[in-house]
Amino acid sequence: MQEKAALVFQWPVTVYYEDTDAGGVVYHSNYLKFFERARTELLRKGAVSQQVLLQEGVGFVVRHMDIDFLQGAKLDDHLTVRTTVSDLRKASLVFCQDIVNPEGKVLCQTKVKVACVSNAKMKPQAMPEDIYHILSQYCVL
Repeated sequence: MQEKAALVFQWPVTVYYEDTDAGGVVYHSNYLKFFERARTELLRKGAVSQQVLLQEGVGFVVRHMDIDFLQGAKLDDHLTVRTTVSDLRKASLVFCQDIVNPEGKVLCQTKVKVACVSNAKMKPQAMPEDIYHILSQYCVL
């Protein structure tokens, strides 16, 4: 039986002046914003609303992150954030993300462990089934 290949979510990023330091290179903390936006857009593509999750008392929090800055991006660069999931459990998952330039060169990469929590108790809880299903499509094992 042939296994279905995991999807790779791709989100475009343009580097603006506000993203850079005085030398025109992307400031290191802004890569975290690029990664976060791509994770949000992946959920949005699956028709998951962050506002609805808040109303339902469901939150996703970053538990751990490893990041490797390989090469700096610069002002006006057009980049792509690629996102997959490497570990998917009932109440947590690990996103694997990288940022590439148009030539496909990886500039920055990260692994982000995210936990699903009850916003009221700030304790882990099982993620909603629809979200689990959406994320499972991006899972590479």
